[in-house]
Amino acid sequence: MANKPGTLAKLCSVLGNAAVNIIAISAPEAKGRGRVGVMVVDLKGARAALKEAKIRFSEEEVLDVELDNRPGAFAELTGKLALAKINVRFAYATTSAFARARVVMGVPDVEKALAVLR
Repeated sequence: MANKPGTLAKLCSVLGNAAVNIIAISAPEAKGRGRVGVMVVDLKGARAALKEAKIRFSEEEVLDVELDNRPGAFAELTGKLALAKINVRFAYATTSAFARARVVMGVPDVEKALAVLR
């Protein structure tokens, strides 16, 4: 997506107007054009809304994990993946002082990563 005022608002409005709830989003800083990662509940609805709005997109399965909100929890998780030789291509997370942390990660094989973390 173009890195200019209103682009992110348009994406979020297109999904919101289609009653597609965004449960996680990553919009890292980019010069010119960048990639926005959006995790939604209704994938079919998101596809239809984005196609109708002529917003280019691709799909990728991600690892979505809840962790204890404490120092070292993410280190333990990524350490287990590292021991299994699973690369984390990207990650973003959110938490609050009173809630568990939610981490979204791009890994080459989500099923293998889930098996390692079980």
